[in-house]
Amino acid sequence: VQLQASGGGLVQTGGSLRLSCAASGFTLETYAIGWFRQAPGKTREWVSAMRPNDGVPHYPDSVKGRFTMSRDNVNKTVYLQLNSLKPEDTAVYYCAATGARTGTYYYRLFEYEYDYWGQGTLVTVSS
Repeated sequence: VQLQASGGGLVQTGGSLRLSCAASGFTLETYAIGWFRQAPGKTREWVSAMRPNDGVPHYPDSVKGRFTMSRDNVNKTVYLQLNSLKPEDTAVYYCAATGARTGTYYYRLFEYEYDYWGQGTLVTVSS
């Protein structure tokens, strides 16, 4: 299993970016996928999670309405669209995956619930 995150960069406040996470070595729609971020001097935090099978995403209040997670099963890529970016969104963004089975409607919101991680991509939002 491999995950390759990309798409980060420097953007002004209010701008947008689309992050990509290219997956290989597993069937994307059977794995739970999450995006996390880590700002300088802070712990890693969850920003989105997607259930396997139905692919319905879930977000914390801090990004709800601004971030959108989606997946392309054919191209084996997960996306995170970042809109209305704020300086506090500045962080290294990571995608993560796990094939561990759980309840149909369960979302994995914590780092320890994921087995595989991408290398991270830096998003910098200038004020």
